[in-house]
Amino acid sequence: MDIKVLEDAGLTNTEARIYTMLLRSGSAMAGKISRDTGIHRRSVYDAIERLVEKGLVSYIKTNNRNYFQAEDPKRFIELLKEKEEGIKAVLPELEGLKKMAPETKETTFYRGKLAIRSIFDDQINEGGEILVLGGSENVNEIMGYYFIHYDKERKKKRINVKIIFRESAKKGDYVKNIPLADIRYIPDKNSSPLAINIYGNKVAIILWTNEPIGILIKEKAIADGYTKYFDMVWESAKR
Repeated sequence: MDIKVLEDAGLTNTEARIYTMLLRSGSAMAGKISRDTGIHRRSVYDAIERLVEKGLVSYIKTNNRNYFQAEDPKRFIELLKEKEEGIKAVLPELEGLKKMAPETKETTFYRGKLAIRSIFDDQINEGGEILVLGGSENVNEIMGYYFIHYDKERKKKRINVKIIFRESAKKGDYVKNIPLADIRYIPDKNSSPLAINIYGNKVAIILWTNEPIGILIKEKAIADGYTKYFDMVWESAKR
C-alpha cells in the first residue's frame, strides 16, 4: 500500500513502515521488525515508543521479551478527531490573534473555472450582503453546476444579493430562480462580459468568458468606492 496516506495522517515514514509491517505479521519483537523493515534497531525502538503513545501499537511481555502488535486501523479516525477537537479548542484564541494584526491590503489574480470558484467560496465564508454589478446570465454554461451549490450555501447562510443584469436577461430562467436576490436591470447597450462583485471589504472584478479571469482586491477604501458607484447605478436601474 501507499504509506504516504499514513504519513499525511501524521506518521513519520519510519512509523508508517513499522505499523504496516506489524499489521502484516501480527506481532514481532524489535529485532524482527528491524530485519524486515531495514530500519536501525535504535530507530525502531524510538518509533515504536511514539506509536505506543499514539495508541497505534501495543505490546505483550512473554518470557521477559516484548512482542509488539498493531492496533485496529480505525484508531487513525480517532486520532484525526482528537486533532480536530484540539484545533477547535484553540481556534478562538487563534482568531483573536488574527484580529489583532493590522489589516492586510492585497490583490489576487485568478484564471480558469476552478480558480474563480475561490472568489465565490470566499463570499460564502465572508457572509453579509453581496452586490453584483453586471451579472452574467450564462454563468451556468461557463461554470457547470457550481452555482447551484453556491446558491444552496448562500441560502443556507441567509446571504442576500443585489444584482444588476442587462435588460434582456429577464427572458432567461436562471435569473428568475436566484434565491434571496433583489434584481434590477439596465439597458443592454450598457452591458459587458465584465462583472463586479462587492462584499465585505473586497471587490472582485470578473471577466466572464469560457476561461474566466478574476481580480480580487482586499481594500476597504476601494470597496467603499465601488459600493457608492453600485448604489448610483442601482437607483437608476429598473425592476
